[in-house]
Amino acid sequence: MRLAYVTQWFEPEPNIIKGLAFVRALHAAGHDVTVITGFPNYPAGRLYPGYRLRPIQHETIDGVRIVRLPLYPSHDSSSVRRSLNYLSFFISVLVYLSVRRSKFDLAYVYHPPITVGFAAALAGIPFVLDVQDLWPDTIAATSMWGGSKLVGPLGAACRFVYRRASAIVAQSEGIRCALVERGVARGKISLIYNWAAAEPACIERNASGDRPFTLVYGGNFGRAQQLGNLVEAASILARERPDIRIQLFGSGIDESDLRCQAQGLENLTFGGRVPQHEIARHFADADALLLHLGNDPLFDITIPSKTQSYLAMGRPIVAAVNGETAKLLLRSGAAIVVPPARPADLARAVIEMADAPPSRRCRMGKTGADFYRSKLSFSEGMNRTVALIDGTYAAVAVGTGSR
Repeated sequence: MRLAYVTQWFEPEPNIIKGLAFVRALHAAGHDVTVITGFPNYPAGRLYPGYRLRPIQHETIDGVRIVRLPLYPSHDSSSVRRSLNYLSFFISVLVYLSVRRSKFDLAYVYHPPITVGFAAALAGIPFVLDVQDLWPDTIAATSMWGGSKLVGPLGAACRFVYRRASAIVAQSEGIRCALVERGVARGKISLIYNWAAAEPACIERNASGDRPFTLVYGGNFGRAQQLGNLVEAASILARERPDIRIQLFGSGIDESDLRCQAQGLENLTFGGRVPQHEIARHFADADALLLHLGNDPLFDITIPSKTQSYLAMGRPIVAAVNGETAKLLLRSGAAIVVPPARPADLARAVIEMADAPPSRRCRMGKTGADFYRSKLSFSEGMNRTVALIDGTYAAVAVGTGSR
């Protein structure tokens, strides 16, 4: 099958769950895949070195064929600039698919943003829609300036795309239920959990008996994470347990505010954005990993991708989350879970983890890794994805032949 994989973000941009390994697995399943994506600019909103905007650019990375289309580089809190980012890529995809539609049998469309799915729908190509975030809810929940004005139009666009999609992938049970409540046929939706962005090989931990107890957070510093609560928890720990250290790795639009808030806290350090292999080393060396999401109903049904990455590392987890993520972590046996946006509760959970016997923390990490391998692994997700793509293509072919 000639498959177009359409996604606004792709490697070398960071934290790409369905990137090169995903495409190579589709190749191995017998599909001829072309990635259609934008010029890399996430998360800073600036083009990566070695790239410049042009009408189209063809390249190959590790055997994966990539077509890059122009967009307006941006990733900040401005609804105007963010809208230009989404709309510019929407226009590029719509033009490309309209012209090249006959070259593909099916498209696999990664959402967000919904504008990518909207372009595929308007171009008339049959497509599978992979719903990672529920729009327009996400736009409203992240408090992007002016985002409330976009809720109505985005909601209408979502409903149009859902109707036109040949099949839909939901990354959580909560998202699947929400789509059904919004009128999407239950039989059209498949639940396929995400896997870790990189499944680490066995990494030996650099254990040291004389170092302080250390927790590590790795990921985005955005509105959805509300990491100011984590900084407040660090302030409590600085008074009550100065022997505990917290390390933050990553970047995002809230980074400068967080650094200002954390001034004077010697127990909290910022490590910046680091390559995937390096963050895996920091995760492996941590005594425990930290996870925080904002207190918003949307996040009750969304599972952040770092959940799978943390479980795959085999380290115990302290999480301030609600809803489906909390249930998943509790099922795994790997985490101490408290409600989000309660710094005092988070600080107490960190102390509980630090005071737990090493044997308990080791057992938590192992049960989490076992849970990941059995329920959330790359091989498990790819088997389900390939089956869905093959089944959708067969149904589309039958429908086309019957007209």
